[in-house]
Amino acid sequence: MKEMNVAIIGYKFMGKAHSNAWKNVTNFFDVPFKPVLKVACGRNEEAVQEFADRWGWEEIETDWKKVIERDDIDIIDISTPPALHYPIALAAAKAGKHIFCEKPIALTAEEALKMYEAAEEAGVVHYLNHNYRRCPAVMLAKQMIDEGQLGKIYHWRGCYLQSWLMDPDFPLTWHLQKDIAGSGSSGGINSHSVDLARFLVGEIKTVSALTATFVKERPVPEGTGGGTFTAGETGAKKGKVTVEDAISMVVEFENGALGSFEATTFAIGRLNYNYFEIYGEKGAVIFNLERMNELQYYSAEDGEGEKGFRTILATDPSHPYMANWWPPAHNIGYEHEFHHAVFDFLKAIDSGETIAPNFNDGYLGMKILEAGIKSAETKKQVDID
Repeated sequence: MKEMNVAIIGYKFMGKAHSNAWKNVTNFFDVPFKPVLKVACGRNEEAVQEFADRWGWEEIETDWKKVIERDDIDIIDISTPPALHYPIALAAAKAGKHIFCEKPIALTAEEALKMYEAAEEAGVVHYLNHNYRRCPAVMLAKQMIDEGQLGKIYHWRGCYLQSWLMDPDFPLTWHLQKDIAGSGSSGGINSHSVDLARFLVGEIKTVSALTATFVKERPVPEGTGGGTFTAGETGAKKGKVTVEDAISMVVEFENGALGSFEATTFAIGRLNYNYFEIYGEKGAVIFNLERMNELQYYSAEDGEGEKGFRTILATDPSHPYMANWWPPAHNIGYEHEFHHAVFDFLKAIDSGETIAPNFNDGYLGMKILEAGIKSAETKKQVDID
């Protein structure tokens, strides 16, 4: 099998999820290329070496620019905080590397557009990892909508609820700093909801929003020990939180449907509640990531006395991706979405076709997210150009 050398930049939460997919995708899918875990890159040499040893990366590097300059690297996997996505992607495109990038795409829509233009000009495959598109149940919902089973769409109701920032003593990590993260719940989790809404319902043309920052200052981290969702060591010094903790948006889609979005890290009892409802003239679907193998479906065409939401267990070989996994009713999990993404990404490189979501999707999604922040600041509805 032909090989493609992968370099991953970033080694924390997403670095692990991506590494697992690069490492194991050939065991389950017939891929056109075997990905070789060539280089892992991170600023902390000791930490990135430990990461590389655990996940099977052949080499390490602490300077991402040196990684991109290497002639033996075919794919750049960007798993860093958002502030680095833009410079790394531009350099990777200029060097002719295919790009697999985590969300949110960048700090601004302007950066996202330049990333898209650079990748297109270079002729490289570019992918933005909104992984929830590739849940089989979500792909089944897309298939049903495209086949007209819901008819004309009237409503989208989406929310992404977490609670990991409710403790006021949780440290001021990069997620809470605008110059590194770009935004808070808007980019961190609402970006997923917006991407799913665009994927399933269509483009959005107007946005009205409210935001809130419930904890204004937090302890400054000291030393190590913290993870993405866990506190590390802190001192007495506090710093200002410069992003929103929560955002609520109402939107109008170009096709006339109405939508609502809620994203927060202050929903007590909710750890990773990614949920949506879509209502049409002929039927409706409901998805809940906490039950990610299931799709709730209502059909207006059922007989009288038989109408009601039914549960479709999206684990049948006829459902997207599932023929490559286990027998029916043997559930898959969060990590499998990343395998699906890597599989589709390698196929796109082989065929030369476009993969979605890509940097253009990231740009269009970022325009919606920016419109939400602008609406909250101005207390006015914002039209999407």
